[in-house]
Amino acid sequence: MKKLLMAAIAALFCQLASAVEVAGVKFDDKTSVANSELVVNGAGLRKKVFFQVYAMALYLPEKSGDAEAVLASKGGKRIAITLLRDLTAKQFVEALQEGMANNHSEAEMAALKDRLKQLSDTMLAIGEAKTGTTIVIDWLPDSGTRLTVNGQVKGKDIAGEDFYKALLKIWLGNKPVQDDLKQALLGKPS
Repeated sequence: MKKLLMAAIAALFCQLASAVEVAGVKFDDKTSVANSELVVNGAGLRKKVFFQVYAMALYLPEKSGDAEAVLASKGGKRIAITLLRDLTAKQFVEALQEGMANNHSEAEMAALKDRLKQLSDTMLAIGEAKTGTTIVIDWLPDSGTRLTVNGQVKGKDIAGEDFYKALLKIWLGNKPVQDDLKQALLGKPS
């Protein structure tokens, strides 16, 4: 009986310690960015009409269910995306640009323009992203926003924490790309 109880406790612990899963994509509970340990704040699924587009997770120094607190938080951060369908780089870039424009004034967009072009140019150089492609966008306080695709750093780091916050607003802003995805990234049930 004691062995059975220990096995049940071990199985429960393994379930609690296991990765977060969205649409068959597993995201680790913890990761390291800029020599800091981050925890998964939430994970969700981006859908468009009937299609599953990507699964994503948001990593922060500590969990928060408040979008404004997340945007104001200091320290390293990570957006981890796994594509669930083939996309051209142009489709991905246009979606990012639209999400940013929906959450910023014209003046704010003007201030972000050159850095958004830098990110867009880097992504367009990739050409296309197949199902299963992983895209990681990190905030590194010492160097800026870093894009990594399938484990390979792409382009140069983009300066300015305001730029990373602008990216986060695509999913966490007042006009998020998808309301239930925003809730999922904030760790709330949809």
